[in-house]
Amino acid sequence: MSEQPLRICIVGGGFGGLYTALRLTQFPWEEDQTPEIILIDKNDRFLFTPLLYELITEEMQTWEIAPPYEELLAGTTVRFHQGCVTDIDIDNQQLQLDNHHSLHYDRLVLAMGGKTPLDNFSGVKDYAIPFRTLENAYRIKERLRLLEEKEAEKIRIAIVGGGYSGVELACKLADRLGDTGRIRLVERGEKILKDSPEFNRDVAQTALEARRIFVDLETEVTQVSSDSISLAYKGKIDTIPVDLVLWTVGTQVTEMIKELPLQKTPKGLLKINSQLQVIDNPEIFAIGDLVACYDESQNLIPATAQTAFQQSDYCAWNLWASISHRPLLSFAYQPLGEMMALGIDNATLSGLGINLDGPLGYMARRLIYLYRLPTLKHQINVGINWITKPLTDLFV
Repeated sequence: MSEQPLRICIVGGGFGGLYTALRLTQFPWEEDQTPEIILIDKNDRFLFTPLLYELITEEMQTWEIAPPYEELLAGTTVRFHQGCVTDIDIDNQQLQLDNHHSLHYDRLVLAMGGKTPLDNFSGVKDYAIPFRTLENAYRIKERLRLLEEKEAEKIRIAIVGGGYSGVELACKLADRLGDTGRIRLVERGEKILKDSPEFNRDVAQTALEARRIFVDLETEVTQVSSDSISLAYKGKIDTIPVDLVLWTVGTQVTEMIKELPLQKTPKGLLKINSQLQVIDNPEIFAIGDLVACYDESQNLIPATAQTAFQQSDYCAWNLWASISHRPLLSFAYQPLGEMMALGIDNATLSGLGINLDGPLGYMARRLIYLYRLPTLKHQINVGINWITKPLTDLFV
């Protein structure tokens, strides 16, 4: 009777999880070492989050930025399981699933990402919409559709958070709504995009001003209701009428991660070594939003899609190396620059000595993201659609 193959379970199908799974299939496994690879995610589709903004303006379609896992993994040895992991038995190396089934693992990758905290202020959980998932984008689009159908003189939107997500969302919404939009960007700090390159920040500031987006700096949200938002600035609180509040502030780990008996930082992030293994648990690898990952100078690496994309290569290699008795590699983050959409047909890019903005920046951003889509087949399908869309639009 043949021995059961070693099993690698990957929990979370975002950039870290999916790309780790795909990379694992490319290694030259010896026949007696070839593992069973199971990818687990609660959704049936992968989400290319940097392009989620394009759904709001209908520049792109769902199938382009959110292809089904079954489609992406077709022809590979990776098995996809749609469901939620509700508990992890670290001692017995068992995953408990929401359908009351369990899975044993020999290696485990935790890559389920984080969530947007909505319970820090009164009314936020009930009335604000985060911008992280496909469902969030659909919900925002539906709210916009209903507001536009009313043919109101103005549509008032408050976006909380002056980081990349808030700024990109503000510009996309401004271009969609045109003169009808009254958009307010609320940031608690002294400036927007505090961690971004100066070039990107300056271009973004110009884009916001050109679209007449009002920016509240050093401003805190105190309360959100169904039709208003209360803002505190220098000790004074103003309550402003709004039609829609969007929340782009912060990331926190899921409750299940908080409850695991693993070493964590004061902020609840998992502690890992330089090989991306959880401290004291070498059979568990963790990447993405739920870990505290540091560069060679011991600076905390930002939890971005770019970071998870790079971590997936190292994670896959180290999984292979740990099974095939090869040396593991220490993760070396390479800052490749930052890109940001600033409305329709407009973007900025800064990195590797290159600064681009406007239509040229928009084209460069699109081509880079096309290259980073998860499979060659999907890249080709999306690329062909981008090329032919202007022609087909002429006949619609």
